[in-house]
Amino acid sequence: MSTVRPGSFLTLHYRLAGPDGADVINTFDGKPATLSLGSGQLAPAMEARLIGLVEGTRAAFDLPAGEAFGERNGQLLQKVRLALLREHGDPDAQYAVGDVVQFPTPDGQGAYAGVVREVGEGWLLFDFNHPLAGQPVRFEVDLLGVL
Repeated sequence: MSTVRPGSFLTLHYRLAGPDGADVINTFDGKPATLSLGSGQLAPAMEARLIGLVEGTRAAFDLPAGEAFGERNGQLLQKVRLALLREHGDPDAQYAVGDVVQFPTPDGQGAYAGVVREVGEGWLLFDFNHPLAGQPVRFEVDLLGVL
């Protein structure tokens, strides 16, 4: 049986649950995931739990608050002028607390998301932290194949 090493290519079912136990992602009821360790498809702390496991292993890991997606960072709460959003996005868009808004990266090659936390007069407060930052998570895996 093959053992997971850095750079291994994996086929697995996995489940990630937040502190309330609700699924964030769950592949157990559908098609398994395929991924390459080290490519950024899983958080480094989750990848570290897979190293050394052998093909066929089923395991569950409880990661403490902040380990999987880092601690919450107050500097990632930022006010953005509504005029700027209208200038660079949909000028007719309406925003509400809880909305997820995509922003292009400075090089235009990717995107990142911010959650509207507050709506002010002419501005929005965005939270650019990962939604599970600072939270404990449960990571369950069924390792189907290792290459």
